[in-house]
Parts: sequence; C-alpha cells; structure tokens
Amino acid sequence: MNKQNRLSQASSPYLRQHAGNPVDWYEWGEEALSKARRENKPLIISIGYAACHWCHVMAHESFSDVGIAEFMNTHFVCIKVDREERPDIDRIYMEAAQLLSGRGGWPLNAFALPNGKPFYAATYFQPDRWMDALHQLSHIFQNECPRVLQAATTLTEGIRANPFPGITDLKPFTIQEYHAAYETLIRTIDFELGGFTGAPKFMMPIGLEFLLQYHYLTGDQKALDAVTISLDAMAKGGIYDQIGGGFARYSTDQFWKVPHFEKMLYDNAQLITLYAHAFQLTGKPLYAEIVNQTISFVERELLHSEGGFYASIDADSEHEEGKYYTWTKEEMDLVLEAKSSDLIRQFYQVTDEGNWEQGKNILHYKVDKTIFAIENKLSIIELNINLQNANKSLLEHRNRRIRPAVDDKILTSWNALMVSGYVNAYKALGNEHYLDGALCTARFLETNMFDKRGLLFRVYKDRKVTTEAFLDDYALLAAAYIGLYEVTFDLHWLQVCQLLTTYVWNHFADSENLLFFYTSDQAENLIARKYEISDNVIPASNSVLAHVLYKLGIFYENSAYSKMAEKMVFKVRNDISGQGAYASNWAMFLGKLVYPSSEVAILGENALSVNLQIQKNYLPATVFAGGKDENLPLLQNRLIDNKTVIYVCQNKTCSQPVFTADDAMTLLKLH
Repeated sequence: MNKQNRLSQASSPYLRQHAGNPVDWYEWGEEALSKARRENKPLIISIGYAACHWCHVMAHESFSDVGIAEFMNTHFVCIKVDREERPDIDRIYMEAAQLLSGRGGWPLNAFALPNGKPFYAATYFQPDRWMDALHQLSHIFQNECPRVLQAATTLTEGIRANPFPGITDLKPFTIQEYHAAYETLIRTIDFELGGFTGAPKFMMPIGLEFLLQYHYLTGDQKALDAVTISLDAMAKGGIYDQIGGGFARYSTDQFWKVPHFEKMLYDNAQLITLYAHAFQLTGKPLYAEIVNQTISFVERELLHSEGGFYASIDADSEHEEGKYYTWTKEEMDLVLEAKSSDLIRQFYQVTDEGNWEQGKNILHYKVDKTIFAIENKLSIIELNINLQNANKSLLEHRNRRIRPAVDDKILTSWNALMVSGYVNAYKALGNEHYLDGALCTARFLETNMFDKRGLLFRVYKDRKVTTEAFLDDYALLAAAYIGLYEVTFDLHWLQVCQLLTTYVWNHFADSENLLFFYTSDQAENLIARKYEISDNVIPASNSVLAHVLYKLGIFYENSAYSKMAEKMVFKVRNDISGQGAYASNWAMFLGKLVYPSSEVAILGENALSVNLQIQKNYLPATVFAGGKDENLPLLQNRLIDNKTVIYVCQNKTCSQPVFTADDAMTLLKLH
C-alpha cells in the first residue's frame, strides 16, 4: 500500500482521492502559504472535483509518477483544491487561465507566487508536457524574477478588474430588449438535434427555461419547439440513463449519444424542474416519466439518510470511463429473456460490434416509442411492458457491478436546487411524496447548515459543516424557500428566506456597484473579491438573488428589495441582449419587468388544494400567497367567512374575488 500523504485527513472525497500520490499535497490554507513564503517557492494550485474524468487521468499519469512528484515536491509547494468546496478559489484561478488562453476546464493547474498571485494557469497536461512545464516555470521563477512578477501583476490586475462601470442608461426597460435577448439565444439552438449547436453539448437548463417563459409571455411557438426538440432528444440519448434514470453532465458529441458519464446533483435537480415545467405546458407523458425516473434515481443513488443529497457520481469505475453503464450484446443476451432480447437490443441501438468503443454499447433510442411499437406490430402498452421488464432486469444485473464512487459531501446550493426540483415536480404532477421530499431536504438544510443570525455554511460531511457559504448558496436556498412557501403557505419559509437575504444584504452587498460579491466580508481575504454574473450550467448567483429580492419586495411590500433588484438588472443591461444562454436568468427577470406580472392571494380552509389546482399550470410570471391567516400585506383584509376566496392582482390592483381555480385561471389568462 502506498504511503498516504496529508490529504488522507481531508474531509473532501476529491482530496482523499489524491492521498496515495507521492506528491506532498497540502490543502489550501495558511500552512501551505506560510511554507511557500518561508522557502520562497512558487505554488502549484491544482483544482478539480471528485467526478472529473480528466482529473483522474492526470492524477494517474502525472501525480502518481514518483519522478514527477519528486520534482514537484522539491521546487514547489503543492496545493490540492476541491472546486465544489472552494468555488471562490477556483473562480480566481480559472479566470487566470481564461485570460491567458481563452479556455478553461478541469483539472485546472495554476502556478502562483507565494502570495497567491498567479503567473500561469492551464488545464490538463500529458505527463511529458507537465514535466516540461514544471521545469520551465521553476526555471523562470528562480532566474527571471522580474518577468514572473510582471506576469503575476498583469494577471492579478485582470482578475481584479471591475467589469461593471456606473449605470449610464436609466431609461425604462423595453419589450424590444426582451425580444433581442430571445433572438440572440434562438440563433444558438440546434433545431435538428436539440440543445445548443456544436459539441460537446451541455444542457444549460436555464437557457431552455428562458425559452419556456418567452413562449408563455409572447405565444411564440418557435421558442416552445426549441425546448421540446431538445428535451425529446435528451430523453432518448445516451446522456440519459435509460435503465436507471438521471442525466450525465454533458454529451461529448452533438447527438446526445456519448455522455461524459459523471452524474451531478445540480444537473438532475434543474432538469427535474425543466421537464416538470415542459409537462405543465405540453402535457406530454414522456416529460412526466423523465421527472419521475430522475427523482427515483436521485433518491436511490444520492440521498443521505437524514435528508440531504450527495454531490455526484463518478464517471469512472475500475479505472475505466463509463464501464458501469455500457453493455456488450452478449451481456444483454445473458440478462434478457430470449423472446424479448432482439426487440430490446433493436430499440436501444445495440449492435454486435458495439455502438461506442471496444465492443461496448451505450443504450439510447432514436425512434419515438409509438412509431417503434407500430413498426414492430405492438401496442404502445405492450412495448412499455417489455421495456419496463427489461430495464428492471438490466438494472438488477448492473447493480451487481463494481459501482462508480459517490462524492458524499452535501452542498447547500445544489441541495437548494433539489428542493426547487421537488417543488416544481409536485406542482406539475401533484405527487405528495415530492412535497414531502422538498420539506425533508429544506429542514435538513435549516437544521444543519445555518444559525439564527443567517450565517450559512456550504459543506456538510460526516456530521460536520465546513466552509462559510458563498452567494450561490444563499441565493439558491432563498429561492428554494420562496418556492416552498408558495406551495405550503407556511410563513416560516418566507421568514427564513428573509433571514438569509438580510445576512446577504449586510455582508455581500457592494453598495458602490449595486451588485453582490460572491464572497462574504467575513470570508478569507483572497487576491480578488469577485462577482458571479454570467449564467452557466447553474444560474449566476446575482441573477438568482435579483429574482429573490423581486419576490420578497412583493410579499412584504418592501420597495428597497424591489428597487435593488431592478438596479442589479440595470448594471448588466448591456449584456442581456447579446449573451444568449449566459444571460438567460437575467432575461427572465427582464420579462417580469416588461410584461404584466400577477399576484394571486388565496385564503380560506381549502387554500392549499385550490392553490395546487392553479399551480398545476405553468405560470412563470405569477407570485402566490395565502393560507388561513392574513399574515402578509398582500393578504390583509381578504378573508371571507366560510369561503375559500381567490384574488388575482396586478400592479397593486386586484380583480373582484373569485371562488374557483378555473375562474382564477380565466383572470390570469386575461392578464
């Protein structure tokens, strides 16, 4: 057994993966930084995450090589960082890589002065290139100090640069700006294969969410077609686990066939929401099926016994990417009944020689089930029974394989996305289990992750919390609690949301730039304090917070919240129309400003059941409040004895009360 380095004591599963390396790794902290200053050695800051395939490759090829490790240990102080635990560190050194090359990714390897200022950064290196880089960078640090200092100074200035000058355009927002954001985004849609053009294909749920909202507000059919083509293709593809449910992180090709096999909680949580919303709009049974199967996957594979969810599942097992998920024809024939084997293999595109590599097959399908059933002289019911029986047998067999590793840390922001996923699944499908799941995870986070002051933590592992939370943790959890209030009318969740938001206001706000820093003023002082502005595979924390402040402003009639939210959008105004998917959540907020938004107040004994009847519809521009008590400004003086009453309001003006969900929907459609 290899001698273990100090990472064997780390809490992060990713760091512990490197405990057997001969590299003398340190965790990020004063011990490593002091050593670098004391010995005047440059830092290697190597950043990745547990489910990252190429991180494993570099660890095996380079960090396990005794000769490479010896050189690293002699000439550098080597630090390993889990980007999921410390996204603040990752953000700084990723920006360095992007400034130098225009590219980023993981593993990320940054070289920095002992004070943390980077002078070089790049991603994956093959062993010979890594050794060359080590020699060159060690040489210039020791022999060309002015050159290194200049590079570090220039890079740090670039990282620190404020991309948001003062607001110059205070004219009211226009519908034309909203349409312009749509036009930019729709040009990037692949209408033949779904998703966004090119490869690799990331799902970018927030971009598709914007298209759903655009369709709802404008009636534009092309926007809805873009989403349904994408969701259909993703559901059929290898990116979706056809027998176990759940989505991989991205497709390496443009056809959704070959996934990068790691599965992330944040992707699956957001896709539950997206498919639930699409089901509300279209009623398509496939979308309900994907919601149910994905929740089953997440609960089966990632659920902690106390109610939180683990972060991810590795792409690799037995040192081979995708081995757990792929099949040879012979394996399938052994598992399946002879009478159905040919049919199932034909449906899932399984061939003798394999549809991927080394004789392996990735299960996916190309023809809609209804068409396939007709072509094979089956009813759709018969086909579905065949598929259900086959999938059950294949899953039972697969469960006996050596499983990929699970990163069993619990992250606040990703769990908040899962609470929202549960809430949206509950609204779309009416399954009480999903509401119970949302409440269980929400209570887990409230019990374990923050205190009565609103101070929040990011990581839960082995019954311990670590790392003060970042803006995405606060914003996504606040948004989740608002969503939970809107389906339960339990004021507690709004109060907790306001507690978190007040803490953010006090400790994250940049009053000069009218945005919020990614890190608290109580957090570690790194070389730069950054904003998170661009939406990506997870919406930007500032864009999420703008939505939160907007809703809180309505619930509490607090103009400070509402005005701050609008000022935030003014700051990014020039980017919304031109950034496509990367400004989608900002564009959705813009939609709320330029199109009429509604508030629905429901009071009385049957408020919750009426609420669910209304919210089974897709209503992205409506805020809901209610219950049996007049405990919010929107609810004041609204109760009517012995009746459940509904008020539909707009611009602080309410229609006459109605008493059925259908009548309320009629008013909402008129608005």
